[in-house]
Amino acid sequence: MKLTQPSQQHMENHYADLKTKKFFPGLITYMTSGPVCAMVWEGKSAVSEGRKMLGATMPSESAMGTIRGDFCIEIGRNICHGSDAVDSAKQEIALWFPEGVTSYTSCEEKWIYE
Repeated sequence: MKLTQPSQQHMENHYADLKTKKFFPGLITYMTSGPVCAMVWEGKSAVSEGRKMLGATMPSESAMGTIRGDFCIEIGRNICHGSDAVDSAKQEIALWFPEGVTSYTSCEEKWIYE
């Protein structure tokens, strides 16, 4: 986890797949308007379970108790991003953490996983 101030180029690289969308310029302006907290979550089904915690991309379709369901109103301000697949997570981790991430074994693992 790290707090960082992404540049316009960094965010354009991150959201390159959305470059042709009408909302792209506003998204980049919003995402570069202040610092962001970048994280890597790991664990069994981390991508799919993480997306459940974030909620639907459209805040009005997000369940109460999810991050977007509780804290978001408009799609352009949905406050969080989660990778949609393991492959995109790997690419995004490389983009946000070029120095790599620390690997470790949590002491709780033997109590959580079979």
